[in-house]
This record gives sequence, C-alpha cells and structure tokens, in this order.
Amino acid sequence: MNLKMVEISKPAEINFILGQSHFIKTVEDIYETVIQAVPGIKFGVAFCEASGDRLVRWTGNDAEMIELAQKNAIQIAAGHSFILFLKNAFPINVLNSIKLTPEVCRIFCATSNPTQVVIAETDLGRAILGVVDGQMPVGIEAEKDIQHRKDFLRKIGYKQ
Repeated sequence: MNLKMVEISKPAEINFILGQSHFIKTVEDIYETVIQAVPGIKFGVAFCEASGDRLVRWTGNDAEMIELAQKNAIQIAAGHSFILFLKNAFPINVLNSIKLTPEVCRIFCATSNPTQVVIAETDLGRAILGVVDGQMPVGIEAEKDIQHRKDFLRKIGYKQ
C-alpha cells in the first residue's frame, strides 16, 4: 500500500463537499438534491465510478464548478468518491440533504479551506482515508473572539 496526498485545487472562496457514494445514479440524485435546496445555486459534481467503464461521471449547472469537480475527481481517483463544488451557497445549505441521498455513504468534509485528501493506493485501486481540512488551532478564543464569531454569523445571515 502506498499513501498519497492530493491537494484540492480551487479558488479560495469556493466551498466543496467531498464524500463517498455507491452507485452510478449518484450524480443525478445529487444534482436533483442540490438544485431543489437553494434557489440560484451554482454547482458542479463529479463521481469516480469504481467498476464497469470506470469513468468520472459529472453534472451541474455552472461550467467553472463542473470543471473544478472533474479536475479534482480525476486527481483523487478513489472509487465511489464524489466531489461537489458550490457557488452562491454554503455547504450548510445542502449538507443534510446530501447526507439523505440514498447513495451517499459518508461525508469526508464540507469546507472552503485549503484541503489535502489522504489516499491509500493498492493493486486494486484507491481509497480516501481522510482529509486535512485547514490548519491547526493556535489557541483558545477570548471574549473578543467570541464577539467576532457572533457578529460574523449575524452578518452572513445565519443568526439573528
């Protein structure tokens, strides 16, 4: 077994969800789930097929997001993995709906942070072992940090 690190390539402001699924129908079902969740959302999703033709299946409604999904999926190349890139929305807007999609087995991360995917490669193929999502904490939040967090959540509309 060989271990590899795959860096997610994307603009800093773009969010994505990385997960594992089990069926060719994944891209169509994720498309329907996302499009129904947020009016005006722009996205692209790619799914690494693990048997048969073993293609990267894809869909979406934004050329830039589709290209990001395709490019990153082929770099990860782990069977039954999917990656969904979002524009005009946050992962929190679609995450629970994605988790309820029948084909979805697990979510590895939902983030806009710089991310590395830890890959195991064997004679059979590749597997995602986990992710490195962002950087390590540098301390405990102080009262001013708590206020900043609360103000930020209200500024972006997630708290009143």
